Amino acid sequence: MTTVIKPNLLSQDEALSLVETTVKKSEAEGIVVSLSNDESSLSRYSENQISQNITKTKFELNITSYFGTRSATASTTELDLDAITATIRRSEELARIAPQDPEWVPLLEPQEYEKRTPAFDELTATISPLERGKIVQQVCAMSAKAGVDGSGTLSTNTFSGAIANSVGLRAYNKYTRADFSFTARIENGSSWSRSTAWGINQLPTETLTEELINRAFSSREPREINPGVYPVIFSGAALGDLLIWLIFNLDARAADEGRSFMSRTDETGKPVGNRVGEKMFSPLVQMQRYPGHPLLQLETFSNNGLSNHYLEVIKDGVPQTLSYSRYWAAQKGKEPTGYMFPVVMQGSEQSLADLIAQTERAVLVNRSWYVRYVNPRTLEMTGMTRDGTFWIEDGKIAYPIKNLRFNQVLPDMLRDVDAVSKVQRYGDSVLPGLRVKAFNFSSVTDSV
Repeated sequence: MTTVIKPNLLSQDEALSLVETTVKKSEAEGIVVSLSNDESSLSRYSENQISQNITKTKFELNITSYFGTRSATASTTELDLDAITATIRRSEELARIAPQDPEWVPLLEPQEYEKRTPAFDELTATISPLERGKIVQQVCAMSAKAGVDGSGTLSTNTFSGAIANSVGLRAYNKYTRADFSFTARIENGSSWSRSTAWGINQLPTETLTEELINRAFSSREPREINPGVYPVIFSGAALGDLLIWLIFNLDARAADEGRSFMSRTDETGKPVGNRVGEKMFSPLVQMQRYPGHPLLQLETFSNNGLSNHYLEVIKDGVPQTLSYSRYWAAQKGKEPTGYMFPVVMQGSEQSLADLIAQTERAVLVNRSWYVRYVNPRTLEMTGMTRDGTFWIEDGKIAYPIKNLRFNQVLPDMLRDVDAVSKVQRYGDSVLPGLRVKAFNFSSVTDSV
């Protein structure tokens, strides 16, 4: 029998009642109330044994009061009505003396959200530390039997949130997520990957563990290759740690003001708008904001209350839109979009093994590590490969290679995509593996 625990969370009725009561207690000209009530559980393991097993419940109520174009926010982590009332009054006191906001926008009117319910898995929300521990125990037993050091995490999260304001906006969401990560190490070989789902039973913990153990053995005694420009095949997990930087930088205001790789400038370098509508990437690059994707099924609204609906971001290699805040949308006569998360990149029916089999020579990257800016304006990034980097020759993995540091302009990388694989979920993104024709490695590193 599976042991379960009851989540220590507010119900939908309780959450909406609380934000409604808070709005009614306001003495300001306007008020916005947002509530987040989340429960997260984590089992951490290293050297083939559990090292940590914790559960944390978080409650936070944020209250923003408005007097004309002045506003201020105060927060509380207490459910007590007196504490909430005191927080309301504190936000009002601060708002009365706050400077006027030159980028003030009116409160958000009631919104139309997608008619769907985010995924909520009862087992993921209620599974006990003991049951999580049994899953980890099996993973550790597989590692020990194979003679590798296994480490990683197994986590479950239940997210709930509500928002309300004094012009009638009301919304509530609840959903679950489970995540498994595993690193296998033996001698000078290592491998890593992760898997994420909305239900814990969807995680392929044993299959992924076996795959990564085998990869760790294969990665021992790596050879050194010269730095340079090579074709590269990225796993979806490795792509995720690169692509997130591009998504962060799809901001309309930064582009229009000349601060982004999406900026368009004249011959003098003066900003003249953005590059939406230009063919910038390979036609294989198809990206959407798609929280309703079957592998995601996330919230229907963002934390500012805007609809988190489906949105074409890049189609056939051509950017379709950028992220518009409410203020910048008003300045440019556009509809506000909110953030570009969660991102889904379209793939194909091919596996990563199929991509390898079709490749004459390339570097296989299974993890991108410590990725950081070199030049935010061009989106040139640096980072390292890690946990299993291989040389591909004549459609086969030939041998492991030492890890490499890269310096690469991400838009150029996406321009050079010539193949994609099936998609999987990593965190809150759905991504394929992909092959690029040219990727710049600048040096060899000593990282494992």
